[in-house]
Amino acid sequence: MYVISACLAGRKCRYNGGSNEIAWVKDLSEKSKCILVCPEEEGNLPTPRNPSERVGDKVLDKEGNDVTNAFILGSERTMLKINEFSEKENKEVKLAILKSNSPSCGCGMIYDGTFSGKLVKGDGLFVEMLKEKGIKIISEKDEEALNE
Repeated sequence: MYVISACLAGRKCRYNGGSNEIAWVKDLSEKSKCILVCPEEEGNLPTPRNPSERVGDKVLDKEGNDVTNAFILGSERTMLKINEFSEKENKEVKLAILKSNSPSCGCGMIYDGTFSGKLVKGDGLFVEMLKEKGIKIISEKDEEALNE
């Protein structure tokens, strides 16, 4: 079973109201047992919404508003949904395929909080929770890792 960022499968939940559809991810989501997730929407953030970036332990939107609590709430709710789905399907999560650089779903590299496009080492809040559970994470850029 896979956890997949809903925006990668074509759902219009991105901050600007669009998607980040990636053909191989969408195809996998249609052919495999998976749960599509958007921790930001689960945290009651609207779509569209102001872009946000992680600054240390906080997440700030482009206007300087602290949206950390919404990101934490959304990550926690998403983890609950994953656990419920996994239990219902009687399957363990094999892998999470998540949107790179995101303050929720970015793994390894995230935007630096200046809204300049600069990346720094770090993980999104949701990714931190998945890592605590020992779930392997790849991004939409890592299609070859799917076969490992």
